[in-house]
Parts: sequence; C-alpha cells; structure tokens
Amino acid sequence: MTAPDLHRSDPPGQTTGLVLMLHGGQPDSHEPVGDRSTSFLRSRWMQEQISHRLHRHGVGLWLLRYGHRGWNAGSGSEPSPVPDARWALDEARRELGELPVVLLGHSMGARTAVAVADHDLVTGVVALAPWLPPGEPVGPLEGKHLAAAHGRADKITSFAATGAFVRRAGSVASSAELVDMGSLGHYMLRGHRRWNDVATTRSLQFVQEHAGR
Repeated sequence: MTAPDLHRSDPPGQTTGLVLMLHGGQPDSHEPVGDRSTSFLRSRWMQEQISHRLHRHGVGLWLLRYGHRGWNAGSGSEPSPVPDARWALDEARRELGELPVVLLGHSMGARTAVAVADHDLVTGVVALAPWLPPGEPVGPLEGKHLAAAHGRADKITSFAATGAFVRRAGSVASSAELVDMGSLGHYMLRGHRRWNDVATTRSLQFVQEHAGR
C-alpha cells in the first residue's frame, strides 16, 4: 500500500489553528496519487495562493495526499481516503496539540471531510464543489459548522444534491450554509479567486468562532 503524506505550510509564529486540505479523486482507483495528479495539484495550487492569508491569523494550512486516488467503497472497510484523513488529524494533534481544525475539501475531498468531521479537533467543514450523493450521512457534522460552495455549471458533481445535503445537515450542524457560485464549474480554475475567497473566509470564520467560545 502507498502511505499518505502531508504537505505543510505553517505560519511563522505561533500556530493558533489549522486548515487541513483534502483533495479530490475518483470513485474507484487503487492507483497511487502521483506528483502529476490533477486533483492533488489543484489543491496544491490553492494552498500556495491562500496560505499567506491564513498565516496572518496564525493558521496553518496542511494538504493531505492520499495513498490511493479512489474512494473505493464497498470493500467492507472505510473508503480509501477516510483512514488517511483520520491519520492526518492524529498527526495534527501530535504536532500541534489541541488546536481547532477546519477541513477544506474539494469534490471527493469534501465527502472525506464530512466522513471524519466527528473527530474532536474538527470545528467545521468547508466543502468546495462537493461530491455528496443522496443519502450521504450527516451525523458526523453534529455540532460542527458547514459551508458548501457549488457552481450551477458543474457537470461532475451535483449542485442540487449539495443543496439537499446542506438542508439535511442543518438539523444537526451548528450552522449549514450553501454558497451559490453561480455559473462556475467543477475544477475551480475559472473564477479561482472566488473559490479562494470562500475557502479562506469560511475557514477563518470556523477557526475564530471556536477560539471565541
């Protein structure tokens, strides 16, 4: 098996919170996530663009690279990226202690974020163009914050399914927001500044709301 790894971007001073990025993938693939994976590179590019804004508030930005490209459900165990994300959260605790963590996921990464949102360090999930099929459990979001941003021109994942998920999540989450990205599509290249702004503002909001308790 290919082991997951973390690409860290830490603030120069004291770290007061962490955003853990979870990149996209495929429904089924046991191929390793290589350096040329477009899903990984897309999140890597966003990490490079928004890290300085988070660092000004003492917030680190770590990107998890999964061991495998696919979700790979149905094998009798948790889907492939879920144990990887749990490992990354345990690493965050080991390295940084008891700090608030926001999960920032794109597509399959957003589905992964929801699955591990029940971790006690997690304060919220920011889901970008998420893959949240009908019936996806909302229980892990109990007491957590959720912001899901989706474009209506998305041909890969469903704006309508995301809206339905956010409405269901509102029954258990501390807050649940659907950010309508209008005519934008799935890959966050067109309108990338808007995607970056949603990612940054909602992540900081969820970190700072926890700090203000």
